[in-house]
Amino acid sequence: MPGPPRPHFPSAPSEPSIRRLGVRSSAHFDRPIRPQLILAILLVVVLLSIPLYLLRSPSEKEQTKKNEAPVGFAPSVPAGVQAKKKNERLTLGKVVRIKCSSSEGTAGKTGRLCDEIPFFEKALATAIEESIDCAPRTGEGGTLNYVLKVDFNKNTMHTFPGASGVWKGPQARRATECVKRALPAPDWENVSHDFRYYEIAILAEYKPPAPTEAPLFE
Repeated sequence: MPGPPRPHFPSAPSEPSIRRLGVRSSAHFDRPIRPQLILAILLVVVLLSIPLYLLRSPSEKEQTKKNEAPVGFAPSVPAGVQAKKKNERLTLGKVVRIKCSSSEGTAGKTGRLCDEIPFFEKALATAIEESIDCAPRTGEGGTLNYVLKVDFNKNTMHTFPGASGVWKGPQARRATECVKRALPAPDWENVSHDFRYYEIAILAEYKPPAPTEAPLFE
């Protein structure tokens, strides 16, 4: 006789197992991909940086060579340092107000009784400093008194060597002409002044030239 029928149990759906397998398999393959991707990016960065470094290095070397002075030539001296060395040879005295009046031919005042004319006083000092190479070259130190005449009646300026300086004669006159050429053009209508005519002076003292500098006798 046939035995009693066995109970029929429905088979569990295969989809969950498949999903679980799918999830496990994807997680299993994702883990090693991430470090490989990072390594690949680093490798690309290194490969790109090497040629950039090689292209940049020669330019830096060329710039270094340009900054080096050629053999047989002294390195260039900055303009500020050169100007400082020139100014060390020169000492300027204070501005002396010789005369102030209504015109050149009339008697006037002097010293503190004359008002300041800052534009011309500063311009004279600056022009003397800029014209240091025009100073007499006798191989010795000396002084030169630069006198500046300012005439508002004629709107003119004139420079000449005063009696207080040691240096006189043609060399001193040439030096004052250099100073006159270095003076800036004034705005006569807008320069403040109380008188129509002025004479001011600055005594310049020049140190002897260095032993390496050959004196120029003229």
